[in-house]
Amino acid sequence: MSHEAPHAVDASQPPKEFPNLLHIPEEDRERVWFETVYRGDSVAQLTPRAVIMGMVLGGVMSLSNLYVGLKTGWGLGVAITSCILSYALWETFLKLGLAKTPMTDLENNCMQSTASSAGYSTGGTMVSAIAAYLIITKHNLPFWVLFFWTAFLALLGVAIAVPMKRQMINREQLTFPSGIAAAETLRSLHAAGAESMLKARALFRAMGAGAAIKWFIEGQGSLMAKLHAAPWLQKLVIPGDLHLPGTLAGKPAAAFGLALPIDPMMMAAGAIVGLRTSVSMAVGAVFLYGLMGPLLDSQGIFREMHALGALATPAVSAGAIRKWGLWAGSSMMVSAGLTSFAFQWRSIARAFGGLAKVFQKGEPKGVDPLEAIEVPTSWFLIGTAVAGGGCIVIMHSTWGVPYHWGVVSIAFAFVLSFVACRATGETDITPIGAMGKITQLFYGVTMPQNAIANLMTAGVTAGAASSSADLLTDLKSGYLLGANPRKQTIAQALGIIAGTLVVVPVWYVLVPDASAIGSESKNFPAPAAEVWAAVARLLSNGVSSLHPTILMGMAAGAAVGIVIPIVEKAVPKARNYLPSATGLGLSFVIGFADSMAFLIGAVAAALYARRSPADAERYVVPVSSGIIAGESIMGIVIALLGAFKIF
Repeated sequence: MSHEAPHAVDASQPPKEFPNLLHIPEEDRERVWFETVYRGDSVAQLTPRAVIMGMVLGGVMSLSNLYVGLKTGWGLGVAITSCILSYALWETFLKLGLAKTPMTDLENNCMQSTASSAGYSTGGTMVSAIAAYLIITKHNLPFWVLFFWTAFLALLGVAIAVPMKRQMINREQLTFPSGIAAAETLRSLHAAGAESMLKARALFRAMGAGAAIKWFIEGQGSLMAKLHAAPWLQKLVIPGDLHLPGTLAGKPAAAFGLALPIDPMMMAAGAIVGLRTSVSMAVGAVFLYGLMGPLLDSQGIFREMHALGALATPAVSAGAIRKWGLWAGSSMMVSAGLTSFAFQWRSIARAFGGLAKVFQKGEPKGVDPLEAIEVPTSWFLIGTAVAGGGCIVIMHSTWGVPYHWGVVSIAFAFVLSFVACRATGETDITPIGAMGKITQLFYGVTMPQNAIANLMTAGVTAGAASSSADLLTDLKSGYLLGANPRKQTIAQALGIIAGTLVVVPVWYVLVPDASAIGSESKNFPAPAAEVWAAVARLLSNGVSSLHPTILMGMAAGAAVGIVIPIVEKAVPKARNYLPSATGLGLSFVIGFADSMAFLIGAVAAALYARRSPADAERYVVPVSSGIIAGESIMGIVIALLGAFKIF
């Protein structure tokens, strides 16, 4: 059949208003979309220039996400940022004569799919299960094992998402809010170039500023390094040595990690995540480092933990406090995530109720109008067999996971990815952590005393769920714009290849050994990985291996993590006055200064929004994203220069 859209559709432009398909029978929705929205192949989509630009931008963003994830435990979506950057770069190429024709909105859509998968789907594995593996074993994985593990996990997620797309997007019309936002961004970029260029310029300038600040603080031979070396300035307070004055329990405040914030990247992250989460982080940091730290030290807890082998030194330090606090913080985040997930029981029930429908065709009678443009089921079968088989072989050969439990982990990945993708479609929140913890609990029972197997099998579920949700979010954007879903899926797979080629080698530069990562490291606290490692250790060693005060902290953290979501659900109006369980928990896993930096950024963004709402709407996210990207990329450049002995 022809791939061309019906003549009623103006293929050169996206539909001005997407039809409300919820008002027509479900079995007719695919046909109506094909006749009124789909724009055919006359509009350029999966072109070499779109894929190459997406791979380049996605590779850069994958480095940024890797760096930010190791610092904060969060991954930042790159689709909208990539849309703005690619549009601005291509417009610049046109003005310079390096390009002859503008990039179409559907090309830009394929580009953002490539960039999104490269920047988001690959790095998540590194900052969670892989980093936790290094924390537990103190050894990095061999290069080729990590390379194929990362690629197979991301490709497994893409394959698993294939049968879900038609059910969740075409038939059920789930919203996938971030996908809608990306589609609206593409519409506005191609409809109002001046506005988009303002955002792009702000983003580029912020990237430059972030890179310069990072070089100033950490670059060898930089102005900061010269200030450190100047004898007449050594006694002055400069940003790298800025600490709170005074003493706590007879010791300097700096001994408890009470340093003032200096990192603009963390401030930019606070501007993005918002006031509620950032205030919660600040409150939690003050409680942990200002109150609990001195109390634990005065009671000799750190000396006792050192005697148990949990700490390298009995002296109080920011790392020692984080080592104690990560158990309470992990418990809080896990319990809050699982409690919130349980409140989505309707989505869970619908997910399992619709599981049998994913392989059904939308129109069982007659010719399927989308057969030529949707991804065929054979791709799902082949992709799952190849990627899933690769994961099973690696799990068995590297970590000793029996083949039958490896097969079970792939089945788990499919079922729980389906649940996670539905949650993403309905709420825009992908419960990756909850999915991983459910798998960890399962394997904690079936394979006890095996922390590594527990960790990596759970990594299969989390990695696949992340990649599946990312693809469906991107496909939602294409669906609204009238794009070809098969071509967009190919773009997603190509992006995974690019992201893997970039992020795996850089991992070994940033994290050459276990000393560079974890709660006691000055480089990367890796809070997400610490949570994964804590659960794996607990399930394999049992609670008896922990200090009694840690058990008390875990119980209190779990209680707080359960109570906050329950109160939010029971009294929705009280939500704005309640702390964020995620924010509180995260503050127990990262440094005091980083939590304070989040607060500064969030307060600055809130004040700016109150003073100038329109400008804040236009600039806060691009500027914050630019600072994060610029500083994280410069941090990687500095690490590379140091690794190759260039300075």
